[in-house]
Amino acid sequence: MAKTEISALLALSSALCIAMGDVLQQRAAHRIADRSVGHIGLFLSLLGNQRWWYGALLLATSIALQAAALGQGSVLLVQALLTLSLLFALPLNARLSHRTISSGEWIWASLLTAAVIVVVVVGSPQAGRSSASLHTWAAVAIVLGPLLVACVVAGEIRGGAVAAVLFAFVSGSLWGVFAVLTKEVVARLGGGWSAVMQSPELYACVLAAVGGVVWSQSAFRAGPLTASLPALQMSQPVVAVVLGVVVLGETLNTSRAGMIALEAAVVVMAAAVFQLARVDALTTRDRVRRKLRGVGKQRALRPSQTP
Repeated sequence: MAKTEISALLALSSALCIAMGDVLQQRAAHRIADRSVGHIGLFLSLLGNQRWWYGALLLATSIALQAAALGQGSVLLVQALLTLSLLFALPLNARLSHRTISSGEWIWASLLTAAVIVVVVVGSPQAGRSSASLHTWAAVAIVLGPLLVACVVAGEIRGGAVAAVLFAFVSGSLWGVFAVLTKEVVARLGGGWSAVMQSPELYACVLAAVGGVVWSQSAFRAGPLTASLPALQMSQPVVAVVLGVVVLGETLNTSRAGMIALEAAVVVMAAAVFQLARVDALTTRDRVRRKLRGVGKQRALRPSQTP
């Protein structure tokens, strides 16, 4: 198999693990009853949830698969395929929620698949550099850092759905940074583990991953999933692709007509990701509400049953 094919297979496997892990962690986050808990407190509370740990294990597996995929292919290719995690989450969420998938969902899922195929086949993403200078990353930090801090501050002030969107954007952006840093860390494996352990990219990668997890859980708790999940699913590939081009010099190898097809595919992909994430969010929210209503009724009945 060619490197591109191996990268695609690994990326698809990572997308499947992401789908399963996200579903489990979303459900775990909405079981935390204390709405006043802070970002770190929420994360610490989730550490005692078995379902959350199952999701964490799947997401850790997805990270390993993503790293392996980035070692074989470009960030552009891997991130395009990772958007299919929503496609995998569709039947999983439907089964756990005991519902059928609507025709509209199948249509959006088909459009997402077609758009990804166009990006991969027509765009033919080409890998660039395997690493970037510290000066380049410093420039990225100067631009992206204040933006993310502003999102956190604004989210704390506004709260609700606005905070959910802003926190999700922060999380998705950090995961996008993580993807590019991971490619650099994997490239250093050729120099042995000592070279990897001495590279600042490794520790920046770990910090980005931890930040991505913490802020995703905060986004899930800040407001409705209909606000947080689409923002999370869309910001990660966008930031990763932009950094792949700017930091690593990756390109799309296609003609002018191909670029027009790619632009249309990107628009369709964004719309499909938004719609499928919204459906996923609505389903999870409604299921949680039904369960909470059931728990409330049981508690209301207990006093009357006491002699």
